[in-house]
Amino acid sequence: MHRLEGILHARNTIVIKIGTNLLTDRLKGINRERIADIARDVAHLQSHGNRVALVSSGAIGAGVAALQLKKRPRTIPEQQATAAIGQPILMEAYEAAFRKQGRTVAQILLTKDDFVNRARYMNARNTLRALFDRGVVPIINENDSVAVDEIKLGDNDNLSALVANLIEGDLLIILSDVEGLFSDDPMHNSTAELIPVIETITADIEKLAKKSRGELSTGGMITKIQAAKRCASSGIAMIITSGNNPRALRDVFSGDFKGTLFLPGRTRLNVRKKWIGFVSHPRGSVSIDEGAGTALLAKHKSLLPSGILEISGEFRANDTITVLDAQGHEIARGVTNYSSADLGRIRGRKSSEIEKILGRSSRDEVIHKDNLVIITGGL
Repeated sequence: MHRLEGILHARNTIVIKIGTNLLTDRLKGINRERIADIARDVAHLQSHGNRVALVSSGAIGAGVAALQLKKRPRTIPEQQATAAIGQPILMEAYEAAFRKQGRTVAQILLTKDDFVNRARYMNARNTLRALFDRGVVPIINENDSVAVDEIKLGDNDNLSALVANLIEGDLLIILSDVEGLFSDDPMHNSTAELIPVIETITADIEKLAKKSRGELSTGGMITKIQAAKRCASSGIAMIITSGNNPRALRDVFSGDFKGTLFLPGRTRLNVRKKWIGFVSHPRGSVSIDEGAGTALLAKHKSLLPSGILEISGEFRANDTITVLDAQGHEIARGVTNYSSADLGRIRGRKSSEIEKILGRSSRDEVIHKDNLVIITGGL
């Protein structure tokens, strides 16, 4: 029995990310045959009770072909214009392929603000739920035609992990132009071996990602490891497998696939904690001593002011902040009950002293455990 069988259920929520190189060619444009394969396999998954969302690259690639450009544009305005041309071409190909399978698709274009802003985050979640309830396949992409650096996610690997968190997914499948994570760069080392299962993402695993061959499109193995860390920390399994195999999705669900499975962490966070830990933007940070670190990591306690060593950045009460250990490594994120100014006055002090120092009645905890998320290996 493949280890994936113990993770999946009778009805699953699945996110499938498809890379640019699998969908488009600078000269030929959209690979309609590949999209037809995907539509057929997704329809098959739906017929067995699964909910499926696609995160699809390819808008800029489709625009490059439509404009007969010799290379991908470099400036942001040119990229945005090319994406605006390519996105409807890409969606038309998906709509036609899924229509042949008797399925309806919906286009969802997102930016970072749709995740960072709590109200927009919940609205996107509710929209996707409504589409699933109607048996519709959401096809999701970053809104490249309007996104600028300040609101840009940057790559669809991390976007797919954010979407998996947003919809409380069970599995993220990344269809790549590589088979998975190898023990070394297979382009330069013929003895490099595919790693079939990764239980924990360690510093050594991250080093392997940096040595691995990157895709021609935005991203590469580094962003895939970042996505895997987001998934693992919130109880979602992730697979990297080659999308050049037309049977890739069928092989995954038969348990006979060639790729890398990243096992999920034991804790499955609720929607609020997923937003705190992996979506909301930290406004500052606190460094804590060893005792406070043990209380958070081993005893699952709240963060108290007595364990805080240093404060960095300016933030207000109810902002998300990063919690660092004494060596500067991120170990948690949480919603603070205090501003940076107030924390500067009470850090290192006992909770019983807070009211006297601040001159008002306040919470004992800097971050309550219900608003605290432990970060597996950091992001």
